[in-house]
Amino acid sequence: MSKKILITGGAGFIGSHVVRLFVNKYPDYRIINLDALTYAGNLENLKDAENAPNYFFEKADILKADEIKNIFEKHSITDVIHLAAESHVDRSILSPLDFIYTNIIGTVNLLNIAKDSWKENLPDHRFYHISTDEVYGTLGEAGLFTEISPYAPNSPYSASKASSDHFVRAYGETYKLPYVISNCSNNYGPNQFPEKLIPLFINNIIHKKSLPVYGKGENTRDWLYVIDHARAIDVVFHEGKDNETYNIGGFNEWKNMDLVKLLCKMMDEKLKRSPGESDQLITFIKDRPGHDFRYAIDASKIYKALGWKPSVTFEEGLGHTIDWYMENQEWLSHVTSGDYQQYYQNQYSHR
Repeated sequence: MSKKILITGGAGFIGSHVVRLFVNKYPDYRIINLDALTYAGNLENLKDAENAPNYFFEKADILKADEIKNIFEKHSITDVIHLAAESHVDRSILSPLDFIYTNIIGTVNLLNIAKDSWKENLPDHRFYHISTDEVYGTLGEAGLFTEISPYAPNSPYSASKASSDHFVRAYGETYKLPYVISNCSNNYGPNQFPEKLIPLFINNIIHKKSLPVYGKGENTRDWLYVIDHARAIDVVFHEGKDNETYNIGGFNEWKNMDLVKLLCKMMDEKLKRSPGESDQLITFIKDRPGHDFRYAIDASKIYKALGWKPSVTFEEGLGHTIDWYMENQEWLSHVTSGDYQQYYQNQYSHR
């Protein structure tokens, strides 16, 4: 097989879509999905790919360097697409050390192992690090984040991702490790763990639970359909230039309150409820500490240089997302109850 790609965090939300795309699109590649299967890693996300001849799963923690080194040797890893991360801002406020360990030390472990494993022919390899627009901090009413925007992280999560970005660049400069970095805006779509806004609110609307909105709901985010993000990762991995950064955005800004009202409207239509019924579930709660006001990505570089752009409008992507959660309520039930964590034991314990 021409490439043997280690995709970290491949059982997670974004990672599972990337794994599926690469497994199906590149049958001559060996795709190794590495995931620690913490609360957000769910192998049920990849039921449709797990029996493909070019797909392999390794349960391991990127904090355990010896395990990762063994996996590099076992599969003769040629490239890394690094998505494994703690990613929920609220959790980072409660437990910042978890984010320091996974997002910083875990990334450095991977960099060290890649550097040592590829030292004989570094230019033939690639370390692709997936990051976030939150490293840039917050914007006012105007302006966009570009690839040269200064880093100004405001949460423990974004600070840990900013640090990992810097380490990747430093290894490129110091050790000549070939790398690319992409910084993406908020993702949404199928298989997202229901602690994030859109799947949480879809689930709550289905069960007529309250919809907790921070502050006055005026915070603004750029939203990117996860399948479009996977397409962008494919393009950057194959066509991006070494030692470059690419911002990946949806050209799609929404205030939280406007998004929630649109979601309520669409859910009421799909659930055959009275217009405005789900709006009654909206509850305003105390704003979280260090809450960034606005994120907005300028994705013109990836469009001009690599030809990528989103394939769906937000309304189309949101409609697909709602339909998926409504059609996959067993998945949603497993995730919210914790039953999904048994899937690994059931499927892999005999292998």
